[in-house]
Amino acid sequence: MNFLKKLFAPVDMTIGRPWEDILIFTVPMLLGNIAQQLYNAVDSVVVGNYVGDNALAAVGSAGPVINLLIVLFVGISVGASIMVSQYFGARNREALSMTIGNCITITGIASIAMTVVGLIVVRPLLMLLNTPASILDWSTSYLQIILIGILGMGYYNILSGVLRGLGDSISALAYLLVASGLNIVLDLVFVIYFDMGVNGVAWATILAQAVSAVLCIRRLSKMKDLFDLKMHYLKMSKTYIMNIVRLGVPSGVTQAIMSMAMLVVQSLTNSFGEQFIAANVIVMRVDGFAMLPNFSFGTAMTTYAGQNIGAGDEERVVKGSRQGLMLGVGTSVVITLAILIFGKYLMAIFTPTEELVELSMNMMRILAVGYIAIAVTQCLSGVMRGAGDTITPMWISIVTTILIRVPLAYGMVWMTKSEQFPQGRRECIFISLLIAWVLGALITSIFYKRGKWRGKAVK
Repeated sequence: MNFLKKLFAPVDMTIGRPWEDILIFTVPMLLGNIAQQLYNAVDSVVVGNYVGDNALAAVGSAGPVINLLIVLFVGISVGASIMVSQYFGARNREALSMTIGNCITITGIASIAMTVVGLIVVRPLLMLLNTPASILDWSTSYLQIILIGILGMGYYNILSGVLRGLGDSISALAYLLVASGLNIVLDLVFVIYFDMGVNGVAWATILAQAVSAVLCIRRLSKMKDLFDLKMHYLKMSKTYIMNIVRLGVPSGVTQAIMSMAMLVVQSLTNSFGEQFIAANVIVMRVDGFAMLPNFSFGTAMTTYAGQNIGAGDEERVVKGSRQGLMLGVGTSVVITLAILIFGKYLMAIFTPTEELVELSMNMMRILAVGYIAIAVTQCLSGVMRGAGDTITPMWISIVTTILIRVPLAYGMVWMTKSEQFPQGRRECIFISLLIAWVLGALITSIFYKRGKWRGKAVK
């Protein structure tokens, strides 16, 4: 009963047992992340079963482009979460209020800019990526509709980051559950009853995201015991904006690099044809769920480290890092085993085509063990970011993605070309990703132990 009471309240991570604080914070956030992942998964399930495999490929091929377009939101969200958690830990009400107000303003400006630029570049970008002509129009229209509703996506991502910084991961969960339920209903109505196809799932997604954003704003407006949400705090302040940018840009750059690498590899994936594109979509959807515990523990470690750094307790940060890492790795071991045993049944949810299910499962077997490595990377990178060191994780991502993963993917495919496989072995795309994950975990561990993240708190 005491555990449940703590679960449904904001978490002050500067007191109590570290592993319990981390777990209580992570559980609702994990459930929320699962709900968020349902947005794309339900889109894929509905179009795959009711429109066809080409429609499934069209929705999936749009994913890397969306990720590239929203990197600015990722940066703002990370910067905001770090500042909020540190000011919350330091009990600095004025700085907390200024940070949240500036985040609301900058998100609105960024959303408008993103919509204008995105609508112009989306089709040329898809053509540059060798998107097959059979799915180009579908992919373009899907992305254009998503861009029209990007304001809701931006505000949810950033304001949920603010809530997490305050130790409130349960609100984001509740709002996402509502929005996900709405998204599922609208997907089915728009696609099955109104025959809107790919466009239908896009409209369903942006309407559901708008609802979650409004609910986040409503929640923040009621947290008057922690900060003030008044008009003069919405006025942009150079000091706070620069801190958000300083802390958030490296994470945004990291996401941009990963998205660009995905786009480059997507071009390679597209060369294998529609069936492999569809298989890649299915793998990435299952991968998205498999990654959620890792991302959730990583975010929890960012908030944990931020609050305790703000409170001036570095030794508690180190103690919690060890315990959080054990929780993350243990969870990933369970997930890896579950994928290897039950993965085929998960693949079958997305398509009735047996050959496509088998192909997807073969690729998933290659990646499965890599989730343990990702657990290490996410937990330790989360600690460094929470402490204010966002640069080190950025450089690690650059090295593992640009210098390792992309060259490996293209190089291995090229080296495996033969009379039997004129395009090369397609599984090399996933082998290269596994190698990058393992090396990333090793490099992250080394830099965490070097301890340069200490002394990086927001001033």
